[in-house]
Amino acid sequence: MAALLLLLLSPVWSVASAGGWEDAHATFYGDETGAETMQGACGYGNLFQQGYGLSTAALSVALFNGGWSCGGCYEIRCTNSSYCARGGSAPVTITATNLCPANYSKPNENWCNPPRRHFDLSKPMFLRLVTDFHVGIIPVRYRRVPCVKTGGVRFQMMGNKWWVAVLVFNVAGDGEVRAVAVKGGRDGGTWMDMTRNWGQVWNAHPRLVGQGLSFRVVAGDGRAVVMDHVVPPRWAFGQSFQAKGQFA
Repeated sequence: MAALLLLLLSPVWSVASAGGWEDAHATFYGDETGAETMQGACGYGNLFQQGYGLSTAALSVALFNGGWSCGGCYEIRCTNSSYCARGGSAPVTITATNLCPANYSKPNENWCNPPRRHFDLSKPMFLRLVTDFHVGIIPVRYRRVPCVKTGGVRFQMMGNKWWVAVLVFNVAGDGEVRAVAVKGGRDGGTWMDMTRNWGQVWNAHPRLVGQGLSFRVVAGDGRAVVMDHVVPPRWAFGQSFQAKGQFA
């Protein structure tokens, strides 16, 4: 069955209609290679292989929302600083791929402590906003924007024969994932709701081992895409599969 775009829920929020800029701060972590930005609290792995590259950021606790913000895209621009490159007129667009952890023992020193809104960018993204990275931290304005991705939604099989999980990534449109359901090729067309483990890693039943898999993904704005026959029966843990379906 071809990928079917469904409106299962009334959109709770639409990035397409969100145009308001809000205040925050930004800094960076790691070096120019972006090596330290790999992995992280959203469950992603090699961000280059997964299509995110260096256009990423770790979100402060207030923005991370317990991991539900993973995959969302933000436009960020430097503002009200003499260090802003080109007067802060050229924003960068990033995908949320990690958490900037809080340090509650230093409530007034850690910019990632709630309720502060903060972006910990990869160093190359930070360098696009400033004239000198030694400034360390800058005031910024940000807004949610639609995610633009290449190809279909992707699924990575994780775990072992006793514990099966799926990482959902490369999600366009809203970018965030609100719910996932899976259907095995031998399960008679029955959809099983998956539970979120952490970030964008979702738990599945071990009985799905050896079955071809279809998925239904609901984005943060309530839209859903059904993607049939994404994973073949002879899949292995660690493999990634790209669906034909994607969010517009």
